[in-house]
Amino acid sequence: MPFTDTTACRAVAAALLATAALALTTACHDLSVHRAGSPGGVSPAPTSTSREDGENLSPGPDGRVACTPEMLRFHAGAMPRRTHRMLLTVTNSSGRTCHFAAQRYPLLRFGDDRQPTLPAIAASRPSTAVSLAPGDTAYATITTSSAAGEPGGRGHRGRKISQFGVALTGRATPTQVGLDGRAPVHVDPRTATVTYWQPSLDAARKW
Repeated sequence: MPFTDTTACRAVAAALLATAALALTTACHDLSVHRAGSPGGVSPAPTSTSREDGENLSPGPDGRVACTPEMLRFHAGAMPRRTHRMLLTVTNSSGRTCHFAAQRYPLLRFGDDRQPTLPAIAASRPSTAVSLAPGDTAYATITTSSAAGEPGGRGHRGRKISQFGVALTGRATPTQVGLDGRAPVHVDPRTATVTYWQPSLDAARKW
């Protein structure tokens, strides 16, 4: 009988130890899940930065990011000695190099958001996407209307504007850019076009 009692005690003790270990494991697991889902828990640092318009701003292998309106200074106005032409410039005022690889020409609207953006002049596309180091400037030439007598010309039909919307991506909210000097420019949204971003003023003047 003593042998039987000792064996029974050992069996009971082993069962109690197993039950306690299982309870401890379950409690630790529940605590871990609670901490992971708690607002006060520590989360891994994000590996990239995103904007509400869906554009990924994480730097590429060369450290560049996509240009955003917050990184740029905008200027626009009539092009001297060029009829039916307007020049849009953007200067990188940030401390980072950025590029226009995702959207290689500006999306312009002369009017409300119901109008389509101006079509780009396909032949003006540079061989490589324009990249802006801090302080650098990119250019885009805007053909404000087709002159009378040209194919598709509509004479002087259109409107006068002193500002217009510029978007850098299709999902971004347009930035309103006022014309230098606030001198109105005559435009015809039905025949106006825009070039791709150009790396120099000389390149932009060709259009």
